[in-house]
Amino acid sequence: MIASGVAGHALARLPKTIPAYAIPPITYGKSDEHLNFPRTLTLTGDTLLQTVLEIAESLYRAGFCKLLMINGHGGQPQVLQMAAREMRLRHGDMIIIPHDVFLVPNVENQFLSAQDQKMAMHAGHSETAVMLALTPECVHLDQAVASYPPEFPCPTLSSGRPAAAWAAYDFGPSGVIGDPTAATAEQGHAILDSLAASWAQAITEIHQMSWQVRSEPTWGKQHWSGFVQTGFTPPPSSLASE
Repeated sequence: MIASGVAGHALARLPKTIPAYAIPPITYGKSDEHLNFPRTLTLTGDTLLQTVLEIAESLYRAGFCKLLMINGHGGQPQVLQMAAREMRLRHGDMIIIPHDVFLVPNVENQFLSAQDQKMAMHAGHSETAVMLALTPECVHLDQAVASYPPEFPCPTLSSGRPAAAWAAYDFGPSGVIGDPTAATAEQGHAILDSLAASWAQAITEIHQMSWQVRSEPTWGKQHWSGFVQTGFTPPPSSLASE
């Protein structure tokens, strides 16, 4: 919901000279970390991977060589990265970028406590505020609670969020990982506006960019066929010339 809402606001900001298009969002994802909670709908990682690959192949077949995936769910970035790499191996003239909706410049931190900035992962202050801006009828703040995971007891690997695999139920029965209780629609509109501005800028830059187009033909669907590099000539070293 958040990712598609941000994408829509970003596209509305673009000048008409930029031919950017949105396809309907994939509204189901790999959400098995929430299986302890009622009404959780999830895909397996394999199903999501194949779904993204089939969509990307369809877009490529239609003539699109740039695909930006704005991800709004923390349970699946690795799957989207795998799909992007697979498409890059298949098609040397395709640029495919998977990226998290909040990982662009935005104003969320000015509304968040230090603890939320460090530990929130699901249904915290930022996500709740943006949902209040997008679909306030879906948010019931009277039921909001704060819940954080304990700091990970291996500071070499993490000084905050768990470095180990986790399920949402590990951190309490609410499903919340953060503190949504102080979120407001006004904050959500400010965060949404800043996210949309950054994503509009990113789309503009992607439209203008050219990046590492390979000359070999499409590999097809197997990694074991197609172009294989048999030699490598390193570029002249600046150190060698000294």
